[in-house]
Amino acid sequence: MNKKILVTKSSIPDLDEYVEELKDLWETRWLTNMGVKHQLLEEKLKEYLDTENITLFVNGHLALESIIQAMDLKGEVITTPFTFISTTHAIVRSGLTPVFCDISYDDYTIDVSKIEDLITERTSAIIPVHVYGNICDYQEIDRIAKKYNLIVIYDAAHAFGERIDGRNVSNLGDASIFSFHATKVFNTIEGGAVTYKKNELKEKLDQIKNFGITGPESIESVGGNAKMNEFQAAMGICNLRHVDDEIEKRKKVVERYRERLSDIKGIKLYEEKENVKSNYAYFPVLFDGYKATRDEIFEELKKNNIFARKYFYPLTNDAQCYKNKFNVEETPTAKYVSERILTLPLYADLELSDVDRICDIIRNI
Repeated sequence: MNKKILVTKSSIPDLDEYVEELKDLWETRWLTNMGVKHQLLEEKLKEYLDTENITLFVNGHLALESIIQAMDLKGEVITTPFTFISTTHAIVRSGLTPVFCDISYDDYTIDVSKIEDLITERTSAIIPVHVYGNICDYQEIDRIAKKYNLIVIYDAAHAFGERIDGRNVSNLGDASIFSFHATKVFNTIEGGAVTYKKNELKEKLDQIKNFGITGPESIESVGGNAKMNEFQAAMGICNLRHVDDEIEKRKKVVERYRERLSDIKGIKLYEEKENVKSNYAYFPVLFDGYKATRDEIFEELKKNNIFARKYFYPLTNDAQCYKNKFNVEETPTAKYVSERILTLPLYADLELSDVDRICDIIRNI
């Protein structure tokens, strides 16, 4: 039987490298609460992401909830339903109302031409998503935000290390959140971060993620527990040494997919942009008028022990927990894309021969 190929596989350092990074924890027994590893990773990520301010979290979801709280958002937030459920959950769990904007058919990011029609007196922010590493039209979003005095928080979970027009995505908008989940280009096993422009947000974020504690006998605010522990940080320190090499390997996989699947009637690949330095996080394929449907392709790959992903399906505004609260027909392009898109297996160690096998199945179905 053919070997199993999953949609992704976590990048990890050699075991000896990770063990070496952990050794001093056995001496200090400082395992969490912003220890030496946490502080070192924070400094290294500041440099890698070319950002002045960064705060680490136990995961990307709590990073988003925390920056929403720190920025004291109220009322309505304009966002996209074409994202992982975490984005919408973070808005709702923060007591806010998500207002869903449709997406662009070209790159699956929020359709900036539709944002202004959704703004009301209750709108406090826009939370766009860089989908698959496709970066939003940040210049138009910035123009709209300034015009209506809105906060912009980017969900950059898919865009670690990417640059557009020479700028790191960490510096777009008022803040950006990143996920360092095991499936991401860069991981800390689980983990996440917020980058932001206003220096004063650091103290607020540190309180939010650590019970509101500001000293041994001082608790100044109501906070939760969202700290990244030392084992996560150590994994991040190791992985950061190799992330550029991992991205180069992923690039070769993407180039092979493009070589094999470009210019086929009914198969749409997103357009690469010259002003973007990609991290090659995902390889989405839209089956639009192809000889087989997305679901048929999915099942055929599965029969061959290849596990692609319907990513994102369903839309977040069509999830069971939000039934009858939102109308999925109000975001028709997102609905159309979600029913036709498939992300194919992509990771640094994926053999090009396996890429060819995947493409052969798709082409010959």
